[in-house]
Amino acid sequence: MRQTYKKAEQAMSFLSSVAILLLLWWLLSLTLKSPAVPLPLDALHSFLISLRGELLSHLGVSLYRVLLSLLSATLLAVPLGIFLGKNPEVDRKAAPLLYLTYPIPKVVFMPIFLIILGIGDSSKILLITLITFYQILVTTRDAAKNMAKEYIFSLKSLGASSWDLYRHVYLPGCLPAILTALRLGLGTAMAVLFLAETYATQTGIGFFIMDSLSRMNYEEMFAGIIAMGLMGFFLYILLDQAEKILCSWIHI
Repeated sequence: MRQTYKKAEQAMSFLSSVAILLLLWWLLSLTLKSPAVPLPLDALHSFLISLRGELLSHLGVSLYRVLLSLLSATLLAVPLGIFLGKNPEVDRKAAPLLYLTYPIPKVVFMPIFLIILGIGDSSKILLITLITFYQILVTTRDAAKNMAKEYIFSLKSLGASSWDLYRHVYLPGCLPAILTALRLGLGTAMAVLFLAETYATQTGIGFFIMDSLSRMNYEEMFAGIIAMGLMGFFLYILLDQAEKILCSWIHI
């Protein structure tokens, strides 16, 4: 009964948020009276029509790029982050390099990636991977560094190897932080994805939005914005559900 009530409360909260967002959009459209900000119903109608056209294929391309980027960044950053957090000496030696390269806005490398890798998916995926890699790396390293020593000593007293510590202490202990970093990185990845898809490409939601803008088809442009927003929303929900499954102990 309590679970049913909680789900109903969450559904009502979600619907209320959507209603408020649509109301604000509607008021903004009426206030500005500009074709650049169409009414919500007009934009939603264009979105449904565009889904039967090219929008769905552009959405698939963008989804592929962002998912592969996040997966690549996670597979690279998590083991390295845990390793650095577990080994303070190595972390101290690596810290200067990390601190020097982390603040650099990685988007400045986009022209270089385009020259080396071309205008296909590889350059865009590499750019998004590089940016989200640092976010996941730093968060994972800090989580591993702050791991409760009692867990480590307990397992060591039972004769655990380094692999056992990674598998049974560090990885489970860092999972909440890793998933938090992924949620934060998702927002960054979506922003970089849009930027990457507006330059030297003819595929992806970013291209769809800017192409609609160049043709002054503002309703179609907002259809692309809605598509990108929904993609980010569902990916965020997916990560949220993954946390509930993989980190069930923090939701008890």
